[in-house]
Amino acid sequence: MKYFIETYGCQMNVHDSERMAGLLEQAGYEPAPEAATADVVVINTCSVRERAEDKLYSRLGEIRDTSRGTGHTPIVAVAGCVAQQEGSALLKRSPLIDVVVGTRSLKQLPQLIGQALVDDAPRIDVNAYEDVSFPLGVARRQDPVKAYITIIEGCNEFCSFCVVPYTRGHERMRPKRDIVNEAIQAAAEGHSEIQLLGQIVNHYQAPDDPTCDFAALLEAVHDVPGVERVRFASPHPRHVPMRLIEAVRDLPKVCKHLHLPVQSGSTRILEAMRRRYTREEYLELVDTVRAMVPGITLTTDMIVGFPGETDADFDATMTLTSAVGYESMYSFKYSPRPNTLALKRYPDEVSEETKTQRIVALQALQKEIQIELHEHTVGSRMDVLVDSISRRRDWELSGRSFGNTVVNFPGPREWLGRTVPVRVTRAGAYSLAGVLDSRATEA
Repeated sequence: MKYFIETYGCQMNVHDSERMAGLLEQAGYEPAPEAATADVVVINTCSVRERAEDKLYSRLGEIRDTSRGTGHTPIVAVAGCVAQQEGSALLKRSPLIDVVVGTRSLKQLPQLIGQALVDDAPRIDVNAYEDVSFPLGVARRQDPVKAYITIIEGCNEFCSFCVVPYTRGHERMRPKRDIVNEAIQAAAEGHSEIQLLGQIVNHYQAPDDPTCDFAALLEAVHDVPGVERVRFASPHPRHVPMRLIEAVRDLPKVCKHLHLPVQSGSTRILEAMRRRYTREEYLELVDTVRAMVPGITLTTDMIVGFPGETDADFDATMTLTSAVGYESMYSFKYSPRPNTLALKRYPDEVSEETKTQRIVALQALQKEIQIELHEHTVGSRMDVLVDSISRRRDWELSGRSFGNTVVNFPGPREWLGRTVPVRVTRAGAYSLAGVLDSRATEA
């Protein structure tokens, strides 16, 4: 039997899909090239934003229509955050669903599918299992260069807009030994970049080593033979101690890029969001990081239209964006999420029209900032880790700089996974273009 997994949402969802693929292959399934030819279709969902849920129901309708046309009806499993959030309600809304498996029940997926196949009855498991272990070597990594490694499951912050604590559960730390062993195996398989994942990675404290905080974990992964680069996502701005900044500065393989999700530039809105830092404290952190790690690139997340956001609050977001000068930004319109404090406490009083106007203005400003930052790099040399082949031009490669900027340049496919020196020749809003720096290679 063949399986196909579709993934929506964050990097953790991508890695969860890699884990589910490995579990299914261990159980005897083979990957299918597309959903239409699969016997089992797994939809790994996200519920951070309302539109992500809409994608699920839209996709279920497409699968139903395809089945009617071909006469082939696959087993459909819904996994991820929407599965955890909605549970049995999904089965009531869509009779097409055969299996619902929550974020903490992924290891039950093959068994649930097997049961659904045997008795033709839907199966559901959204139990809150505490076990965060995962068999070493089972995950089927999709990226030939990057290897995702989850270090923390869940979140304890309970920001008022965020559904993650309700879908992923409270924080559970993976043992240091499991993380390091997974990095060793990934590097041995040729993955030269390790990306450590967690809802808040800088909360990490090893349950098997009281001396190992997140900075110490970075040191341990940094020292794994074969690892060329280490990245992580996402830290919380109020948990960035000097020790972590020093690790980013002093460890050569740790990329000089820090994602600092601010969410708003207004202290009043930050308080309503339960972010527990002020605008001034955030800007002070930015100044400290840049002073200690010269040349570091900063990225962020931003929400517009949070309940009660006034024109003055939005102006504060715009001025903070200009003051920091982010390399890139993920920006979203606020949407109410189930179970969250914001849904219970604040009416969604900012109109959709106003939200749209604000997101357009913010994204236009951020685009201007990125163009200006990128133009300053023209003529400079960057070490680029090649991580993909261009889909448009088979003679072009794509990779990322140490600061996480996308760089495109001509080169052979054999360079995939290699770090090569590139001279930047052209700047765009979202990426750079360049050529191999022959002077560096000759030297």
